[in-house]
Amino acid sequence: MTVGSYQQILGALDGFLSKTRDHFNDDKNCLDELVSIRLHDDMLPFEFQVKTTIYEALGAIRGAQKGSFSPPPPSPATDFNGLCGLVKQALEELKTVTPEEIAALEGRDVRFTVGDQGIDFLAEDFLLTFSLPNFYFHAATTYDLLRMKGVPLGKRDFLGQMRTKG
Repeated sequence: MTVGSYQQILGALDGFLSKTRDHFNDDKNCLDELVSIRLHDDMLPFEFQVKTTIYEALGAIRGAQKGSFSPPPPSPATDFNGLCGLVKQALEELKTVTPEEIAALEGRDVRFTVGDQGIDFLAEDFLLTFSLPNFYFHAATTYDLLRMKGVPLGKRDFLGQMRTKG
């Protein structure tokens, strides 16, 4: 229920970024300007949204495995092409996570901490009620930022490759 959803939406995010590159005709200046756009002054920029989408997938799984999770540490600035590479890297890394690894998390304790504040979860509740909602929030914000800049995306782009029967 987690890894497949992370893969679906990160795959869609990879598609958004590809359409964005096409929309701006590979103009590096335009693409790199996108990295700092925001929906509102009090929201974090596009770069943060992409990186946090990735972190809410891979970081949450790693956090559940070790029993603790915190917001991502500051990272160096990344240009548009670098963000594309991070998404592809995350997709590759998710392929290595086995169903058995995820199943083994059930019933384990996970503590989410920010500063000296903490919230305790069971791993399955952490992944389903904290990580996945945050993951979708940051993915949707990334989508919204690109739509705001005129990238021709639609709902099907956001849905990505659905896991259908047959």
